[in-house]
Amino acid sequence: MSPFRLLLITDWSLPDCVERVRDALTAGPGIAVQHRHPGASDRAFYAEGLALRAVLGDAPLFVNGRLDVALALDAHLHLTEGSLSPADVRPWLPKGRLLSASWHPPGAPRPGVDLLLLSPVFAPSSKPVDRPPLGAAAFQAFAATAPVPVFALGGLTAARVPLLKPLAGVAVVGEVLHAASPARAAAALLDSL
Repeated sequence: MSPFRLLLITDWSLPDCVERVRDALTAGPGIAVQHRHPGASDRAFYAEGLALRAVLGDAPLFVNGRLDVALALDAHLHLTEGSLSPADVRPWLPKGRLLSASWHPPGAPRPGVDLLLLSPVFAPSSKPVDRPPLGAAAFQAFAATAPVPVFALGGLTAARVPLLKPLAGVAVVGEVLHAASPARAAAALLDSL
């Protein structure tokens, strides 16, 4: 089982993203952060990662798709569909580092990872997607076949989480970072788990 239940994915369109992450982390233990910023320059992506690292305390940090930045930040690594394979990156990860990957059915999950982010479960509030939402029943059916813990991603709210139980955890962007109080929104999700 994962040492966290809530994976908070960054949204750098928010000028106060780091402060919102910091506020969310006050909801308690069980939260990890995934540094994601498509299109950012190498220098900006690394600088954002450093800013996150400064506020995370003991919370785990995942870096989206960049092995070099994950190593530089002493972080875990998340692989997207276009990333290197788990077999390519695993030898470079220090012992104890987790490897997560995106999973978009009907395709099969990537083998060799420690956890999967299955999406979209519901229609996300933070970005448009080109895939139809799976819904609760399909999520549970796919998750039941996975060899590792599966986190639900896409349109997750505290009210929807009970529809998916049991589950390893949830990954969110807008539900927490776009909330009036990221701490209250994170706490509600943790309570629903």
